[in-house]
Amino acid sequence: MIECLPESGYGRSIDLGLNKTVGQRGRHTLIPNKARTVARVNQTRMMQRRAKREEKLTTEEEVCVGMDIARDVLDIAVSNLSEVRQFNNDRKGITGAVRYIAGFKPARIILESTGTYGMPLAASLQSKCLPVIIVNPRQVRDFARATGVLAKTDRIDARILALFGLRIKPEVRPLPNKQAREMKSLLTRRRQLIEMLSSERNRLLQADEGVRPGIEIHINWLEEAISAITETLDSQIRSSPAWLEKDNLLKSVPGIGKVVATTLLIELPELGQLNRRKIAALVGVAPLNRDSGTMRGKRMVWGGRAKPRAALYMAALVATKYNPIIATFYRRLLDAGKVKKAALVACMRKLLTIINAMMRTMTLWNPELSNYFAAVVK
Repeated sequence: MIECLPESGYGRSIDLGLNKTVGQRGRHTLIPNKARTVARVNQTRMMQRRAKREEKLTTEEEVCVGMDIARDVLDIAVSNLSEVRQFNNDRKGITGAVRYIAGFKPARIILESTGTYGMPLAASLQSKCLPVIIVNPRQVRDFARATGVLAKTDRIDARILALFGLRIKPEVRPLPNKQAREMKSLLTRRRQLIEMLSSERNRLLQADEGVRPGIEIHINWLEEAISAITETLDSQIRSSPAWLEKDNLLKSVPGIGKVVATTLLIELPELGQLNRRKIAALVGVAPLNRDSGTMRGKRMVWGGRAKPRAALYMAALVATKYNPIIATFYRRLLDAGKVKKAALVACMRKLLTIINAMMRTMTLWNPELSNYFAAVVK
């Protein structure tokens, strides 16, 4: 028996049953345990409601837009909507698409680099200061397979692109300006004409007398067209002080000529902005591991940008004879037992790293700084 304070003026004693057996106490003894259980359930429910609110806020704050670009139609999907809107791929449709996308204030706008059909829309979005990101189609296709989506339609691709931006969160980078896009188009056209010229010259060797004059006329026209495009590219580079300075810097390296310098300037604008590992991976000259458990596979290079890599290959091939650093490095690899192709790829990476360091410091090639450049690439 425990005495408590008086209640309503009368003394009252309360029996808590501390001296009783378990059977005599009854069900009221389970109340403390039940209270703790209820408290835990309420706490769990409160945490679940908080998580739902945070998820809802995150979804509301981050909106990503995916765009599948075709020649005639634009399919646009928004990450927080189930519908996919279509617009015509013309001036009126692009204006409506930009107005539609801007209303959501998206964090990322994702489209694939599948050609020039999407560049007018991308330029219009960038002029409105909207975050446009052009991604590699292979990455998006691998992402779709990872999510279990095997079907492929324009609407599905638009939804996958929106989900890709929401989950992967690729970095927003500025798109090339109008001059850079025009120069890239000219460079692509020059490359196409060179391929056609090579094919025509091969046909001329086996052509009959009746068709040889026509092939020769076409060859002359192709040579004149290639020369005209080359002069146009040179004039555009000379008209820009920034481009001209970088062009002179690249051409100061033994092994890099006019064509290689122009290709690197247009196709690889990240030169001097990334570290040596990232720039090597971007071009595709960084050996990638193929290890699993105790197995050690052969390291190989793959992926990256094919056009700068092809230009860099020709530059490295010339540099193995005329560039003192690359030539010494190449001979050392061959003496160590490396095959010529692997040694040449290593020279490509070394030359790329040297160029990247020169562009970062805006330093011309100088034979007296050979030790400095050799130390930079280690």
